[in-house]
Amino acid sequence: MKLRLLWVLAGSLMGATTQAGEVMVAVAANFTAPMQKIAQAFEQDTGHKAHLAFGATGKFYAQIKNGAPFAVLLAADDETPARLEKEGLAIAGTRFTYATGRLALWSKSPSLVDDKGEVLRSPNLDKLGIHKMAIADPKIAPYGVAAMEVLNKMGVQANVAPKLVQGESIGQTYQFVSTENAQLGFVAMSQISFEGCVTQGSAWVVPQSLYTPLKQEAVLLNHGKDNAAAHALLKYLQGDKARTLIRQYGYTAGDGRSQ
Repeated sequence: MKLRLLWVLAGSLMGATTQAGEVMVAVAANFTAPMQKIAQAFEQDTGHKAHLAFGATGKFYAQIKNGAPFAVLLAADDETPARLEKEGLAIAGTRFTYATGRLALWSKSPSLVDDKGEVLRSPNLDKLGIHKMAIADPKIAPYGVAAMEVLNKMGVQANVAPKLVQGESIGQTYQFVSTENAQLGFVAMSQISFEGCVTQGSAWVVPQSLYTPLKQEAVLLNHGKDNAAAHALLKYLQGDKARTLIRQYGYTAGDGRSQ
């Protein structure tokens, strides 16, 4: 009887292993920390493994256009997934908002950034020790577009322009500030906080009235059409466990509705 039970258990495990799959995922750089946690939980809960690549949404768009074998895109905006769908490179009806991001002005210095961003209006940034200010490249990174919107609406673009340096993604922008090669920078709130608290340095969480909402969409790409792991991951992102992790990193979790 025991031997028979062992064979049944072994058969079940073999069946689970056979059904487990792998999926290549292009992930917007701002979503690095939560997606790493989500991918771990996804593998534990489903057996599927997600291989993650992080970078600027604009660069991923170009790579997908050129045939990169990603099955799922988690973009930093809602325009890129819609464009890919329109161009026949993504599966219609699979787009949904998985998160809405927040922008923050951040410094490693614990006293440099005030809670209203008035540091940007300083007539002498050099005197404050601000020689470089980092933003993501607005040509390819939605968080860079948002940063430029904030500077324009505050009327400080001319004041800070001589100090601006651009990262090719919000991930590289964060590195500029975290290594203090830039003394100040616009980063994703998710990169500097956990459960609503800034983990180091000083920051101004930019009011959402100063930039277009950073609605971030996921979409199933053509390479993922027949990939069970890709379908499972998109479903998992809409579940309670993933949504809880997303909120912990300062995002508003999406409603999971397909576009």
